[in-house]
Amino acid sequence: MSQNSTLQRGLNTRHIRFLALGSAIGTGLFYGSATAIKMAGPSVLLAYIVAGIAIYIVMRALGEMAVQNPVSGSFSHYASQYIGPLAGFTTGWTYVFEMIIVALADVTAFGIYMGFWYPDVPRWIWILSLIMFLGAINLIHVKVFGELEFWLSIVKVSAIVAMILGGIGLMFYGFHADHSSVVPGIQNLWIYDGFMPHGIAGLVACLSVVVFAFGGIEIIGITAGESQDPKTTLPKAINAVPVRILLFYVLTIFVLMSIFPWNQIGSQGSPFVQIFENLGIQSAATILNIVVITAAVSAINSDVFGAGRMLYGMANRGQAPRVFQKLSRNGVPWMTVVVMAGVLLIGVVLNYLIPENVFMIIASIATFATVWVWLMILLSQVAMRRKLSTAEIKALHFPVIGWPYAPAFAIGFMVFILVMMGYFPDSRPAIYVGITWLVLLMIAYRIWVKPQQNSGKQNNSIPQNIEIES
Repeated sequence: MSQNSTLQRGLNTRHIRFLALGSAIGTGLFYGSATAIKMAGPSVLLAYIVAGIAIYIVMRALGEMAVQNPVSGSFSHYASQYIGPLAGFTTGWTYVFEMIIVALADVTAFGIYMGFWYPDVPRWIWILSLIMFLGAINLIHVKVFGELEFWLSIVKVSAIVAMILGGIGLMFYGFHADHSSVVPGIQNLWIYDGFMPHGIAGLVACLSVVVFAFGGIEIIGITAGESQDPKTTLPKAINAVPVRILLFYVLTIFVLMSIFPWNQIGSQGSPFVQIFENLGIQSAATILNIVVITAAVSAINSDVFGAGRMLYGMANRGQAPRVFQKLSRNGVPWMTVVVMAGVLLIGVVLNYLIPENVFMIIASIATFATVWVWLMILLSQVAMRRKLSTAEIKALHFPVIGWPYAPAFAIGFMVFILVMMGYFPDSRPAIYVGITWLVLLMIAYRIWVKPQQNSGKQNNSIPQNIEIES
């Protein structure tokens, strides 16, 4: 192992694009979508569209900064640079917290999916095996990681496209199993208590779950430090986000609710598997279970990568323990991988103790962390713009869209989500956990980080001919 080596720029456009897919298209779509549908009914489509627009603005804001200054641990660095060191510290650690929580949700869903085939095997056994496997994968060269993520994402993207086309075929030909009284068709969006069965309250309540589904898409910014050509690869990856949102979320959920009543979706495991199983297509249910397992593995893989690279970038700025700076000969921050694998073992314990409730508890906490990180990305971009001259703004390679109105809308949306999470009893505990987390981070910063930074400033003022022991 070498502490002096650097991250290797082994990720190309193809890797980064599918890495973002791997992180964003996982548990939130294949399992969490059932919870959102239950809350809002068919009107959940509106929630995915509105949230998708806001998140695209977040990605463009991140893209503006990442193309201008591609560094590891990007948005933590930008928050430190444009808002202040405390903002960067809380943003970076909250992102790591988000990745850990989302990965815990993903490993939980993985255990649920495996129960489709092996209902008698304890869920924690599958989760422990998966953690060991992914820990080994993430210790290899980043190019190998990128290739694995590419092929994992290809499997689920291909399956989603096939499911959409197959669902449209079912709607068009009116096929349904002999034992089922349900006729697939667009009429299923309103014949079961209307398009908005739970009113505006249901639509608003589902927003936090919908936002959780998009969590992880910001990993595009994390790849800046290992991208071969960030000024080309990052804009291409970010501009593909609207297509992904419309195709992989809105159109997918639309097809699901058209071929099966929304009020029966997700009562048993993944809605994707349940729908085809109830329509009598047993082989399709088995195939889709393979796909959702692949999706969960892919998402966890991306989460471990994102948290590790953030910790590495923060360690370089003195905002995380120096041990996270250690790299292997292949340029992999190996200690971050080891720590992430260790933390994910918590998922084994949680699934052993509270297997029934663990997903919703984790999802609500992850939503707070996700929204906080996105909010800090938006505020960092606004702060950066205020520090740039008119000439520098015109010279930006990848400026945010709709400045200043689009970022203002996205900031308002993120604040609204946090307020609504505090309003609804089911998600309120996540706000308490989130506020407690931020307070602990602020205390940690005052005790450990700020004194070191002040000491570093004093050392920099000492004449260079005096040797200082590091």
